[in-house]
Amino acid sequence: MYTQALDVPDSTPAAPQAVPWVAGPAEAALQERFDLKIDADQKIEPQDWMPQAYRRTLVRQISQHAHSEIIGMQPEGNWISRAPSLKRKAILLAKVQDEGGHGLYLYSAAETLGTSRDQLLDGLHTGKAKYSSIFNYPTLTWADVGVIGWLVDGAAIMNQVPICRCSYGPYARAMIRICKEESFHQRQGFESLMTMMKGTEGQRAMVQEAVNRWWWPVLAMFGPPDADSPNSAQGMRWGIKRISNDALRQKFVDATVPQAAIMGVTLPDSELRWNEERQQHDYGAIDWDEFWATVNGNGPCNKERLATRVKAHTDGQWVRDAALTYAAKQKARALKEAA
Repeated sequence: MYTQALDVPDSTPAAPQAVPWVAGPAEAALQERFDLKIDADQKIEPQDWMPQAYRRTLVRQISQHAHSEIIGMQPEGNWISRAPSLKRKAILLAKVQDEGGHGLYLYSAAETLGTSRDQLLDGLHTGKAKYSSIFNYPTLTWADVGVIGWLVDGAAIMNQVPICRCSYGPYARAMIRICKEESFHQRQGFESLMTMMKGTEGQRAMVQEAVNRWWWPVLAMFGPPDADSPNSAQGMRWGIKRISNDALRQKFVDATVPQAAIMGVTLPDSELRWNEERQQHDYGAIDWDEFWATVNGNGPCNKERLATRVKAHTDGQWVRDAALTYAAKQKARALKEAA
């Protein structure tokens, strides 16, 4: 998933340059043209000149987003074989397939910036690249699948809709389809939970317990507070990011509280209440120590998620080799026929 908010630094800093780069007249003109396009809210395309810092920021953010989609297939994928009905199995299969497709769209967008797919995946598999902290939590019951759809994908939509207006064209265009599909995911999660809330007392208790576990990690998904988000100001200046972390988090809380009331669940925050003066909800403090521990590899399922992803990539090597061999044969055949 998932986000313009998940723009955290990679674990390995960029190598220092021995000689400082000084812009000449030509570079200054290119920078001025770039700034004018940004100020006019026009799209930057792959063939356009762009500052290296802008390119690096995009690669980091798009790759984090793509990795989140791919890793995000795991928590729900674990429940495909245990879905309670054929209908729920079909819905879940479609959703996990969508997430894989989102990852592919985003890797393709990142490749337009000059970073290869192999480089992107190497960063993920070696633990150098980040992905959304939310996918390092376990799915303990079937209700977790619905809560991921309702809350996690609901937060994803809140994060991702602004990216449809991102200044970088390939990223913005990829997000249009992704947001449409995430909207479906959020609705199916809400519908699944509503069905359970109309069921037995045990089912209702299962939903409430899942909401209790996921609520705070979902709020942390939007990223650290604005004051502690080092890349936010520059990202917003470039039009990569449109809304701050705290503003997105507030919008999500305000949208979710009435949904929870309709569903009949209690959000686990004793400080959650409507503030008449602000016309927004107040809510309690997020445990940022837990967030950063999870982002930095020490969450409940970090090692499991990464090991599963690396094994899947390794086990699938023969498929990639076969596809490349077939493509080479087809190319050779076409050249022979053209000769």
